[in-house]
Amino acid sequence: MAKIMVVEDEGVIRQLIMEELKKWRFEVFGTTDFNRVFDDFQDQEPQLVLLDINLPVFDGYYWCQKIREISQVPIIFISSRNTNMDMIMAMNMGADDFVTKPFEIDVLIAKINALLRRSYNYSSGTTETLSHNGLTLNVDNSTAEVNGEVIDLSKNEYRLLYILLKNRGKILSREKLLRALWDDERFVDDNTLTVNINRLRRKIEQAGLTGYIETKVGQGYIVP
Repeated sequence: MAKIMVVEDEGVIRQLIMEELKKWRFEVFGTTDFNRVFDDFQDQEPQLVLLDINLPVFDGYYWCQKIREISQVPIIFISSRNTNMDMIMAMNMGADDFVTKPFEIDVLIAKINALLRRSYNYSSGTTETLSHNGLTLNVDNSTAEVNGEVIDLSKNEYRLLYILLKNRGKILSREKLLRALWDDERFVDDNTLTVNINRLRRKIEQAGLTGYIETKVGQGYIVP
């Protein structure tokens, strides 16, 4: 199940949201150090972010913009600020949805599930998989499996592995992978791809498969 990061400075509301999400079997992380929102995002690699606007230190608009510099992860603003300008600002900053406090928790859960389905192609129907050299990629829930061990993947790690497996045996250039993953991302640099490739490799190696993704110097990457 997806990991959700909750960025809410009101402890009672944060705890309520986290408890409800856990009932729905989501993995949940709640930020408590509001100087480290961006660091927590990078460390936790959530599949969705719930983000308040009124926060200590920097507001939610700032953190949304920082996250959008490196990721297209779904972001839902939750806020007591409910003017049209607030909603327009949120969408212009890259948010995917806006929920006004006070809200019905069932409505929030429904929005989360709908956004996850749209973003990651989650489905309750027949599972589609890609299998190669001991690794199986579950296309419907963005996880990989090696010898019965499930590997949780971030959105970008999943898309990288999916593209490499669909083109297994072919060398994919760094430029092609960047275009495929972040074709509308203005702030991505070459190092971002390296970081995601290294994280993906590490997760696969920890599951017992070494050398699964090969680097072809000056050419790109290949799953042989």
